Amino acid sequence: MALPKIEEARKLSDEELSEQIKAVKKEIFDLRFKKSTNQSEEKTHLVKHTRHWQAQLMTVQRERELTAARKNAAEVAEAEVAEAEEAT
Repeated sequence: MALPKIEEARKLSDEELSEQIKAVKKEIFDLRFKKSTNQSEEKTHLVKHTRHWQAQLMTVQRERELTAARKNAAEVAEAEVAEAEEAT
């Protein structure tokens, strides 16, 4: 199993992204639980791959949050400039 690509995460909608993050967190919990109870099979690399996928998903989510914040800040700045121009 190859590590997932971040492009796959970028194709997801915001809602799908949130659902994927929840699912991945649950999967990590299950894998850790299996490992601690000695139920894990030879696939110990799955924890690493799953954590990598979670990091990618959270990175994309944070990128989108920052983009939205920048847009809001730009809109506020434009409104303030327009308001200042009207006042003069």
